[in-house]
Amino acid sequence: MSPIVYYGAVINPVSLTSLKALPRCLLAVASTGNIDWIVEDVEDSMVQETMAAHGYIDVDVVCLREGEFLMPGFFDTHTHAPQVPNMGSGQQYELLDWLENITFPMESRFSDPEYARSTYPSVVRRIIDSGTTTCCYFGTIHLEATKILAEIVHESGQRAFVGKCNMNQNSPAHYIEPSADASISATKTLFSHIKQLPPHPHSAEPLVQPILTPRFAITCTSALLKSLGELAASDPNLRIQTHVSENPDEPSKIAFTMSLFPECSSYTGVYETYGILRENTILAHGVHLNDEELALIAKRRAGISHCPTSNFNLNSGVAPIGLYLDRGIKVALGTDVSGGYSPSILNAIQNASIASKVIAMRHRGEAAAPGAFSNRQLSVASLLYLSTLGGAELCNVEKSVGSFSTGMSFDALVVSVRNDAGNPAMWGSDSAPRDLAGMLEQFFFTGDDRNISRVYVQGKLIGGTVFTR
Repeated sequence: MSPIVYYGAVINPVSLTSLKALPRCLLAVASTGNIDWIVEDVEDSMVQETMAAHGYIDVDVVCLREGEFLMPGFFDTHTHAPQVPNMGSGQQYELLDWLENITFPMESRFSDPEYARSTYPSVVRRIIDSGTTTCCYFGTIHLEATKILAEIVHESGQRAFVGKCNMNQNSPAHYIEPSADASISATKTLFSHIKQLPPHPHSAEPLVQPILTPRFAITCTSALLKSLGELAASDPNLRIQTHVSENPDEPSKIAFTMSLFPECSSYTGVYETYGILRENTILAHGVHLNDEELALIAKRRAGISHCPTSNFNLNSGVAPIGLYLDRGIKVALGTDVSGGYSPSILNAIQNASIASKVIAMRHRGEAAAPGAFSNRQLSVASLLYLSTLGGAELCNVEKSVGSFSTGMSFDALVVSVRNDAGNPAMWGSDSAPRDLAGMLEQFFFTGDDRNISRVYVQGKLIGGTVFTR
């Protein structure tokens, strides 16, 4: 890959309360796919001189059009690859009935490797073209199907964490692992398979990595959780993903959990007891956490994948994300397909905004501490952060991806809010000019995959409307 320079509008997350909107930015990507240098404000007449000062002579320049901007790629920190065919189905159910009637029957189909091979390419393509450059995938319990998923993700060029579900109790007879030993053996085999995929020559870490994936506490025996904890202890860099406190029916479920694990003090405490709650643990949902659990999550520096579309869709509740942020807990966004009905993080952004407004309405008129997030709606800057750099922090890759700075990977989107993007929900910026921050807001609340023209990972074009397969 040859070096390339991008000139035009760039949006970059800074913190939960601020972003940089740079209308005349010059950003250079080296042949490694890493960002070589950035100059934030360059007049048109100074582009070539600025490039020459950095040793870039006879290097291609991509000039963004009016109504286009660059931004870091999205992180989807929780989704279920085998559930994509079920998107939009089972709207009448809440979580447990939805699992029984919709989800587990679909996931069982992946016992057939050929079904996985024919289905997963479209799954991964839809997620990439929706702007997700890094994705945390739950597979199924099936080793071969999950190996196929990892291979397809790798071939696509997406950055991802891929896990095989561990579940050996309290699961349907047609969808359960035979024993703790069998579950661990298949998990280790998957890890070896993923680690043998060809490495990217310039990425700080392999683009596709394994992730330990106990589905949730109830589906794992003590013996299995103990073995999973030992496997986690053998590799401190191994990421872990699971579910916690998702649904309002879970007080009875929590009571059941406590009956299964009487040595533990809480649902979250089960994961703590067995050594799978740590800095690189992603806890999906966390809608109904108590103060003890929040303190434990913060102490271990684990984080929450906020899946608001799914939480609304399955009547699970509204997670008080502002409170979690105020408690110092890492938070990012997840689509949770197919509890969530869209593979796009844009949909999660929109529903995260609505969820925060619901919380704010419940507390209207109450005094809030200066600078606090609790009981307040999320700003556009916060939504940008949660969908990009916040995701990188939750996945513990924020030193290499999630924002634009020198030495970081160029994982990026070229976004168009022009009329010629063809999105009828968007009044194009060429009809009603907006400042750059306004264009970002417009993209967040009326955009879809038609507005994502290019998707890059490690400097390589892997998706978007201009991508040819």
